[in-house]
Amino acid sequence: MADSNSAQLTRLPASLEDVKITSLPSSTYYIANFISEDEERALLQKIANAPKPKWRQLTKRRLQTWPSDLSKDTLLESPLPVWLTMPIIDRILSCPLSQTNADCNVFTESPHKAPNHVLINEYLPGQGISPHKDGAAYYPVVCTVSLGSSLCLGLYGSNDDGTIEGEPRWRILQEPRSLLITTGDLYTNYLHGIEEITEDVNLNSDSIANWHLLSSPEKFVRGQSSRQTRTSLTYRDVLKVSKLGSKLALFKR
Repeated sequence: MADSNSAQLTRLPASLEDVKITSLPSSTYYIANFISEDEERALLQKIANAPKPKWRQLTKRRLQTWPSDLSKDTLLESPLPVWLTMPIIDRILSCPLSQTNADCNVFTESPHKAPNHVLINEYLPGQGISPHKDGAAYYPVVCTVSLGSSLCLGLYGSNDDGTIEGEPRWRILQEPRSLLITTGDLYTNYLHGIEEITEDVNLNSDSIANWHLLSSPEKFVRGQSSRQTRTSLTYRDVLKVSKLGSKLALFKR
């Protein structure tokens, strides 16, 4: 759990309605300074100290999967490590959808009422990921915490012939220590991707959907941002969970 000093440096909204990205077609929320700088450093240290087999090297990036990879869209039941749950999951669940709906959060109606799976992606400058959908294995809510560096997430539609649009319809600028929550149609009907560039350009209030929610828009007053190493923690609720995982863990003991 974050200490009082860390908590004072974070900015949790009274409700998610206060941080809704209103220019997007469905409920998407952006919380700047969701975690403190101390918490960011601690998370990056934990990620760096993870056992080497946890890293999987892909062509354009490397990643860790916690607690494990999915098998046929099913997660073997196993708890997430504490450093991935506290304070992040606690804070996500503490943010009500609205002040008039204070008992509900984005995972209230999900099967497990909380994220049970975390994907950690590391992007070096010039690395990215092609536009894609996350698929049907997850409840349609994605919570992404960004560490280390800012970059733009592109949101894409599909053409009538099923191909992906060549340019993003919208861009979201994700700052270090921020939380981005994507739900609904934006999750199911649109694709998201990160361009393979070393610098994001044309950054302004007209081109960035969440500009009014940024913690430091003055940092991008020149309309550009050079990328550094950026690490993302993506929290989701896997719909199907097998009890076999917990039975195996018990057997190993």
